[in-house]
Amino acid sequence: MSSENHTAQRVGIAVIGAGRIGLVHCEALNRVPDVHLVAVADFVYQAATTAAKKFHIPLAFQDWKEVLKLPQVRGIVVCSPSDTHADIIVAAAHAGKHIFCEKPIDYDLKRIDQALSAVERAGVLFQLGFQRRFDANFRRVRQAVKSGEIGSPYMLHIVSRDPAPPPISYIKQSGGLFFDMMTHDFDMARFCMGSEIIEVTSLGANLVDPAIGEAGDIDSAIVSIKFANGCIGTIECCRKAAYGYDQRIEVLGSNGSVNIGNNYPNTAIISDSQTIHRDLPLNFFMDRYKDAYAREMETFVDVIQNHKTPPVGGIDGRIPVVLAYAALKSMKEKRTVRVDEIDAQYCVRSKF
Repeated sequence: MSSENHTAQRVGIAVIGAGRIGLVHCEALNRVPDVHLVAVADFVYQAATTAAKKFHIPLAFQDWKEVLKLPQVRGIVVCSPSDTHADIIVAAAHAGKHIFCEKPIDYDLKRIDQALSAVERAGVLFQLGFQRRFDANFRRVRQAVKSGEIGSPYMLHIVSRDPAPPPISYIKQSGGLFFDMMTHDFDMARFCMGSEIIEVTSLGANLVDPAIGEAGDIDSAIVSIKFANGCIGTIECCRKAAYGYDQRIEVLGSNGSVNIGNNYPNTAIISDSQTIHRDLPLNFFMDRYKDAYAREMETFVDVIQNHKTPPVGGIDGRIPVVLAYAALKSMKEKRTVRVDEIDAQYCVRSKF
């Protein structure tokens, strides 16, 4: 078989956005045997050309619309700034391209619904980028709950702490901690417990950096949640943990519990006459979830090749935004908020 015919049978993928996460996905896609990375686009043309050179991608553009004109592109991976996602999704759907999009779809529910309606009308496949669902540790928690291994679930606790806060310029356009950071944890709570969240009660504070408060956001929060199945839980988020990236979860059930800790660069534990210690946890999400990002891209390619239902769909991108609005409302009004106060259409629609 000629290399030209082999290339023709591979799945043509284009990446829109050549920033930090775009490069992570380019690297992962380069390792998937059935992928042909056709093009990369970025608003900063030099970023696109740099990525193209690094990953041997033949085409680079500044205008992402050029990518959608390429007939050899079957799927696109959207890693551009958050406020561009909805427009790209709509245009890609109209162009008949299958779509992988980093969260969020948007922070406006109407724009989210417009984007998802365009996807549905076009009949294209849509996968959302919640990479923790592809992490072996979190999947094991889900398995233990779903299989009944720990009995009937009672309570969930999630700890999510970044090693350091992002730049204030990012804070100002991030949507806020509930929308930017905690949406991952809302998704994990739903995924691991297999039930929708129906009530939230939240507390927020500025403890890390006064500039974050001056920018209109909080840097620390605790949210209590109630699930449709009657279970309860807590999510704890903070923008700074001096020791590194802190990602833990525990579910308590009638027959036991399941919990996962942090990932470390090695398993060595040093014991001497003074202390017992080990190296710090992996320092950030690109290290912690490197394998998960790879499986995420492998899954997206498989979804296209075999026309499968994406394991993380549009509704999974919409619901955490609704929950973020509920958490924000709860913090501001100092009360428990039912999720259906935010979205009257909110109901149990997902398949876990």
